[in-house]
Amino acid sequence: MAYWEQNRLKQKRFLTQLTYGLPIGVIFAIPILVNFLLGRFWYKRADAVGLSQFNPTILIVAVILIAVFVAILNRRFKWEKFEHEYQRLLAKSKDRNH
Repeated sequence: MAYWEQNRLKQKRFLTQLTYGLPIGVIFAIPILVNFLLGRFWYKRADAVGLSQFNPTILIVAVILIAVFVAILNRRFKWEKFEHEYQRLLAKSKDRNH
C-alpha cells in the first residue's frame, strides 16, 4: 500500500503507461503483422489482389497504432484496478482507526 501511495501519480502519466505497456502491445500487434505477411502464402488470390494495392507504410502505421492502443488500454486498466483497491483499503483502514 505504501508503494502505491508513493507511485500512483507517476504511474498515471501517459508516457509511463506507454513505456510499461508497450511490450504487451507489441506482443498483441506482431501476430497481426505476421498473419498479414504469411497470408500471401496460404491464400494466393488475396496475394494477387492485395499486392496491387499494398502500401507498407499503412501497414506499419496500423501495427504501431494497434501496439500503442493496446499498451495504453492495458496499463490504464491496471492503474484503475490498483487505484480502486488502494482507495478501498484506505477507506477500510480509516474505518478501523475511527
